[in-house]
This record gives sequence, C-alpha cells and structure tokens, in this order.
Amino acid sequence: MSFGFIAFHYPAPEHVEEFVGQCHQVAEATRTQPGFLSVGVWATPDGAAVVTTGAFESEETFRAAADVARGLGATPDGLSDLEVRPREVHFLLSR
Repeated sequence: MSFGFIAFHYPAPEHVEEFVGQCHQVAEATRTQPGFLSVGVWATPDGAAVVTTGAFESEETFRAAADVARGLGATPDGLSDLEVRPREVHFLLSR
C-alpha cells in the first residue's frame, strides 16, 4: 500500500510564481529520495491555489522525504511567508 498527499496552498497573487518555483525545487529534491513514486505541482487556472501532490512507497519514506523538504526551507505544516492562508493537506493511502 503506498502513501500519498495532496496539499492546497494559497500564495499571495504577487508570489504565485515564486511559490511555484520553490515547489519545483522541493519536488526535484524529493525525486531522489528512497521510496519516491511521484510528485506534481499544479496551479488553478485563476492562480488562486497551488496544488502539490506526491506518492511514496510508505508513510516512513514520505516522512524521510519531508525532512529533506524541511531542509530546503519548505514548511510541510503551517504557513510560509508567501501564503495568505493556511494550506490544506490531506494524506492518502492507495487501495
């Protein structure tokens, strides 16, 4: 059973491109981690939300990759300086 997430981020309009760039940096680092399966960076057509997705072989491999993301300054929980409201994160199990 694989472990995944979907996260809705709400960057300020003037920071959308910078936020997306940071998400891609974290995605690149995540791709090199053991247990990695997939990662995606999406934006709504109106730019109101950036959606990140990821899948890993297990929750443990996800947690290890999240530590790498924290090392890059990503804040898996909470709010970055570029966001105007707290993100919504949902964890998923494959079925």
